[in-house]
Amino acid sequence: QVQLVESGGGLVQPGGSLRLSCAASGSIFSVHAMDWYRQAPGKERELVAVITTGRSTYYADSVKGRFTISRDDAKNTVYLQMNSLKPEDTAVYYCRFEGVVTSRGVNDYWGQGTQVTVSS
Repeated sequence: QVQLVESGGGLVQPGGSLRLSCAASGSIFSVHAMDWYRQAPGKERELVAVITTGRSTYYADSVKGRFTISRDDAKNTVYLQMNSLKPEDTAVYYCRFEGVVTSRGVNDYWGQGTQVTVSS
């Protein structure tokens, strides 16, 4: 019913920038919150950033000041602008839509993941 499609990942040099996008398809009435997670090899999945319907935001300490999350409700899309990238940012990044309201009810959805590699 609802699918999240991620894009924007790839290989970038330390200090560089990337912009991740996650767009939802399907008939959606509203989304309570849009999140970005990441998982590096040998580590647990961690929450990176959150943006709510009220445009309140949360950032993990490790990315604060470097990453910016934003949303475009008209396009059902969330973005993650990643600046001053470090090798430690290398991970698979996943988007998550929380409290997605459709005619069938309220559910959460995950994107398929996109690889971000920061290396010289």
